[in-house]
Amino acid sequence: MRRIARLTFIFFTAWRYGLLPLLRDILKPGLKRGLLTIVCWTSPGESLPRGERIRLTLEALGPIFVKFGQVLSTRRDLLPEDIANELAKLQDQVPPFSNDESCCLIEEALGQSIEEVFISFDATPVASASVAQVHFGRLRGTEKHPEWEGRAVAVKVLRPGILPVIEGDLALLYDLAKIVERSSEDGRRLKPRENVAEFDTYLHDELDLMREAANASQLRRYFVDSKKLMIPEMYWDLCHTNVIVMEKMDGISIGRTADLRAAGVDFKKLAADGVEIFFTQVFQYGFFHADMHPGNIMISLEPDTFGRFISLDFGIVGALSQSDKSYLALNFLAFFNRDYRRVAELHIESGWVPANTRVEELEGAVRSVCEPYFDRPLKEISLGIVLMRLFQTSRRFKVEIQPQLTLLQKTLLNVEGLARQLDPDLDLWKTAKPILEKWVSQQLGWRALVDGLKNEAPGWAQILPTLPRLIAESLAQDRGRAQKEGRNLELEVLKSLLAQERRTHRLIVGTLLFTSGFLAGILIIGLGLY
Repeated sequence: MRRIARLTFIFFTAWRYGLLPLLRDILKPGLKRGLLTIVCWTSPGESLPRGERIRLTLEALGPIFVKFGQVLSTRRDLLPEDIANELAKLQDQVPPFSNDESCCLIEEALGQSIEEVFISFDATPVASASVAQVHFGRLRGTEKHPEWEGRAVAVKVLRPGILPVIEGDLALLYDLAKIVERSSEDGRRLKPRENVAEFDTYLHDELDLMREAANASQLRRYFVDSKKLMIPEMYWDLCHTNVIVMEKMDGISIGRTADLRAAGVDFKKLAADGVEIFFTQVFQYGFFHADMHPGNIMISLEPDTFGRFISLDFGIVGALSQSDKSYLALNFLAFFNRDYRRVAELHIESGWVPANTRVEELEGAVRSVCEPYFDRPLKEISLGIVLMRLFQTSRRFKVEIQPQLTLLQKTLLNVEGLARQLDPDLDLWKTAKPILEKWVSQQLGWRALVDGLKNEAPGWAQILPTLPRLIAESLAQDRGRAQKEGRNLELEVLKSLLAQERRTHRLIVGTLLFTSGFLAGILIIGLGLY
């Protein structure tokens, strides 16, 4: 019943703000009649510009729809300018909730009055988004933290009553996913329920501001010495699930290109730095900011940090496993090197396509998608179109869609949209390739072997002295049983040893790899000297 009510509300809202009449007007003539029978009344919003109609509808429908609009707002190459400009307002101009309600939530979370915590506090929010809004203030020093006195901070407050709305919309998405999954083989291949489950996880994570604070803290550690990216410090004693307090960061939204240009910011450097930051997060750390719309990205104009990126809002981050990173890096490098056969082999080796797929056929299909776009500036490439063609190819070869990479794909589109605004002549491939080559060298080359040996060294120091005793005990325990069963003694001992001491097995393998690698290195050096 609740879902039917929500569907009714969605329909009514779309009609109220003139979205249904807008759809009616742009549909092909043959399809208009059916919609005309539904939309038979004049809509109050029909007099509004079309971009405003879309924005108001998404705002009224709640956080999930606002998120959708935020993603679309970064794709100015795919949208008319008037619609893109209106959707950009969803990034930080969603209508706020009341000042009194916000102050009450802050005082309740901190357990103190506003006056006790802050020297000054602006009750009017400086930014309001779909999930939370932000206020500025200055902290009072405490006995524990006297150094806080006068520090400028930003206070983020979770929007009240948001959870039931999100739960209802997610329930509708799950129902839709089931319908799509049952409707066709393509629907099942897309794994819609798994993708909705991923989205569900990200949204619920975003509703826990302590998780956001932890995400920010993690990324800040990674980039603490960076000359290209700044991330605010969290004041942990003032952080709670619905309120967090962080360092105030001063900058201009990356969407305000005219102001940035007037300030003398180098857009070509900015675009290249942005691509490098993204690929570094993905491949070096496997942990990336996944909500990179202009409302969450600023540029510093302070003399000491001029031109650096400032990241905000870490409610949605992506994480990749070591195997995901390795697979993606090797695929990207193969693409950049135009080694389409290797791309096809990687898809088959990973199990993303059926094992009986012919490598030559998949290689040719990938080549036909990617080859036309090399050696072109970004202004002549649309990753949206490339992904669409790749999707068509994947359908032909029954490629398994990987839900854990959905967030990465969405973020890559965001990054491309931002880079396109800053520098349409940017060569995305040449900018990213050195980063990937460095990562592959670190993870799969000699440096990776040395680093692995260093990491395992403490464990070896404990295992090596016990190795003779472990072998002797295994021999003693298994000799009788192996003789009774008439099995080969050496084979039985080896199986027992592997089962009981897996770490010992890794030590032996690691030692052999190190020895063979060391000898090979000496041989190579010797041949080189010779």
